[in-house]
Parts: sequence; C-alpha cells; structure tokens
Amino acid sequence: MATVIRMPAVLASATEAAIQAWSVAEGQVVEVGDPLADIETEKAVVEYAAEVAGTVGKLIARPGDNLAVGEPIAIVLSAGEGADAIASALAAAGVAEATSASSSQEPAAPASETPPTKSLVAGSSSEAPSARVFASPIVRRLAREGGLDLGALVGTGPGGRIVRRDLDAAPHAVDRSLATGTAPVSAVSAGASAPGSSAVGFTDLPLTGMRRAIARRLTESKTTVPHFYVTAHVRVDRLLALRAEVNAAAERKVSVNDFVIKAVAGALQDVPAANSIWGGDHIRRFDGVDLAIAVAVDGGLLTPVLRSVQTMTVTQVGAQVAELADRARAGKLRQDELEGGSFSISNLGMYGVDEFSAILNPPQAGILAVGAAKQQPVIVDGALAVGTVMTVTLSADHRVIDGAVAAEWMAAFVRRIENPVSVLL
Repeated sequence: MATVIRMPAVLASATEAAIQAWSVAEGQVVEVGDPLADIETEKAVVEYAAEVAGTVGKLIARPGDNLAVGEPIAIVLSAGEGADAIASALAAAGVAEATSASSSQEPAAPASETPPTKSLVAGSSSEAPSARVFASPIVRRLAREGGLDLGALVGTGPGGRIVRRDLDAAPHAVDRSLATGTAPVSAVSAGASAPGSSAVGFTDLPLTGMRRAIARRLTESKTTVPHFYVTAHVRVDRLLALRAEVNAAAERKVSVNDFVIKAVAGALQDVPAANSIWGGDHIRRFDGVDLAIAVAVDGGLLTPVLRSVQTMTVTQVGAQVAELADRARAGKLRQDELEGGSFSISNLGMYGVDEFSAILNPPQAGILAVGAAKQQPVIVDGALAVGTVMTVTLSADHRVIDGAVAAEWMAAFVRRIENPVSVLL
C-alpha cells in the first residue's frame, strides 16, 4: 500500500518546516534509514531519513515550500504498485494530482479564482486581486507578524499558493510600509528635520527563523522560569599543567572546555539532585549525564547534546564536541542531536569574556556560564601570589534546584577543576 510521507516534527518544538533539498528522486528505491531530504526549521537543517521502504512515487513538496508539520510531502510506493496507487494516495491526502516537486511547470491558479497579481506592493497595480488568497496558516501568521499584505504577493507554490520563499522575496520596505500604513522613513530624513540632531542612517535587518525562535524561547525562559545565580572563582593552574601533559602524549589535543565538560558531568554525579529537569507536575532526575553544549553559528546559537558524558574520556569529549560543532555550523545536525539534555554549558571565555550569566533553556534546570582563565593576584597561605583564575556562574531554576543544592553542586565542580586528576578518573 502506498505511504503518504508527511512533514515530520523534526524538532520537538517545531510546528512548521521547509524542504531545503530532496536527497531522492521520483522512481528511486529507498530503504528504511536512507536520507530522504534536508528539512529546515527555525533552529537547524536536519537530515530526515525514510521510515518505510519502497519506491519514491511522487515528491509533493518543493524545495523552499514552508509547510505545517503533518502536511503531505511525498508518496512512497510498495512493491508492485504503480501510477494508480499514486493517484489514490494523493486523493486520500487531499493533494491535487498535478502537484509535484519535480515538475518544471509553473503552477496555475485554480480556474475558480482570479490569478494573482504580479505586483509586490498593494495598490501599485490596477490588477490587484479581489479573490481569496491561497496560503497556509503558517504563511498567514508570518505575513501578519511582518505586516505583509498576502493579496499583493505572487504565489509560486502548488496551485498558485503563497509559500515562505514568496514572503522572503518581498522587499523589506513593503513590510514596513504596510505595517505602519505609511512609507518607510529613514533615520537620515527623520533626523534632518529635528533641530540639533545628526543625520544618521540605519538598516533594518529582517528576522530569520532562528532569530525568531531564540527571541521567543529566551523571552519565555526569562519571564516564566525563576532564575537564580551562583558564582565561583576557580584556580585552574593545576588544570592547565595537566592539560599540557595530556596534549604532549595524546594524538588529539584537548581544550580547557573539554575538562570543564567532564568536571560538570562529574559534579552532576556527585550531586544527583542537580541532574534534573522541570516536568510541570514532576521533577525528572537522570541517572546518566547528557550535556547541551552552546555553539555559535551564523545568525544564532545551537545546543547539540553530548550523550553519556560520564562514560567518556577527556579526549573522547573533545573529539565529539568538535564534530558536533562542525556539523552545527554546517547545518547538518540530526534531530536527536538537538533534543534532551539535563544541563547546558556556555563558554564565552574563549572570546575573552571575564564573567557573564546565561539564560536557562527549559526544561533544563541548570546552565553554567564559563569565563576566561586569566592571571590575577591571589592569596596563598596568607601571602600574595599570581594565579590563573576562571570565573563561572551557575544559572539555576529554583523550582528544581534550591540554593543549598546549587551551592553543593558548585563546590563539587570547583573541587574537580582544582583537582583535575579527578576529571580523568
């Protein structure tokens, strides 16, 4: 029986996604686990694998089409099935048979509707349509948020439907003028009319999907999660000396951050109450340690998850973190690599930042902000000396972690950093 492949929820919080590129063609035989497509969400590009075996009968969604989770994207045929099975599956899914991602024909508007205007700006053409506009709920929401008039756009999706790429192609000036009801005003012209003001230009940058997701998630976290903070100043002289010894003997060099990751995992095992997440009506405590590592990518931030860190060596941690970071920056992380984790680590020390506080990533209850290791005056046995000190700040969810637990966890982390051999054991 033919299978209708629907847009998957490739990330837990995703409600919409777009086909970035198909990895298969119509007529191609696929097995379970074979890559079907690269799917783009607000946060990442995820490789989606086949969940059924068969022959690709039809690719419904075209690259660039932004679709709701659950909408049909392809038909996979079982052995012996042909075109009649494709037609039946398309009919059952409510998709017009002419629709195809592989078709080079420009889709025509339905006969009962007025063809869409070629103008991008409402009112700029006498051909502006009065018929209803074909667009998915997601596109309508994005247009509403951006102040775009969908009736003024040309739909390039199936059946003349307005898709995400049509919104992206619309000039940003349209967004501003329609949102305010007036033409966009530059800072130069506005400032020139104000006495004593300088003529300074500006550029409005449209929000990417990732930036919208970051804004939404972090605003939600900061306004709904009761954060509190615990800071410690950690001596890392012994750690740096041990790292130099390890790197002298190891094929792959390890970083201070690799030791930090192992020390975080060890401290979570020392204080199991901190290895927990918020579940709404319960607190979930984990046996193993899965850590989300913040990785800066073009236009935003991703947090791939390192699994079972308590079982890894420092060199294994370094290798896996480097590999995840490379694929994060290339937009090639898998779905499972962005999900889960009980705790996060954000290291800005590599950028020279002395100290900072991070925002929690719910439902996780802890995130450690790591500053730079720098030489500064320290007191050793009552005498002034020079030591290398790193400042770390734990942000904790008070619904899950009480102050005493946070202090206990921080003490365990400091012990492991200042006695770094324990990290290797």
